[in-house]
Formats: sequence, C-alpha cells, structure tokens
Amino acid sequence: MAVVMINIIPLGTNDSSVSKYVAKAIKVLQQEKVTYEATSMGTTLEGELDEILPVCRKMHEAVFDDDMKRVVTIIRIDDRRDKQSTIRGKMQALEEELTQ
Repeated sequence: MAVVMINIIPLGTNDSSVSKYVAKAIKVLQQEKVTYEATSMGTTLEGELDEILPVCRKMHEAVFDDDMKRVVTIIRIDDRRDKQSTIRGKMQALEEELTQ
C-alpha cells in the first residue's frame, strides 16, 4: 500500500485564492473509493498505486476550466513493500516518538 501526497497548483488565476480550484480536486476524491486526508498545504491519499494514480490524474484534470490554462501538480509517493503503510500509521509512529 502506498501513501501519496498531491499538491495541485493552478497558475495564472486572477485571484491569489485557489480554494475554488482545490475544491474541484477534492470533489473528485469524494466520488472515488480512496482514503484521503485534505490539509491546508496538500492532500494525502492511501491505497494501491494502480488505484491512486488514475485518481491523481482526475484531480489534476478537474482543475482546468475555461479560465484555467495551466496547472502544476506535484506528487510524492511513499510505497512501502515490507509492511502496510497508512496515513494513520505514519502519524501514530510520529506521536509515539514525540512522547519518548
């Protein structure tokens, strides 16, 4: 199982706020069977890469509209093969380290 961080950056907007474009990408996730966590600086997804990567493509495409001509999407993949990796598991490991 992989944990993937995706950042979608619309370029050339008339406004410095990009929340309406981020909302378009999150609406894609709401229709998919992918576990995700949206944060203020990106969205984390977990699952099999064969399932996640097409969703990332849909999210990227969803940001385009008549006004938006350029979108930069950054994807970071943590694909662990020795044991199952989840968003919650990664956070639990950090929390355990912080309490020591």
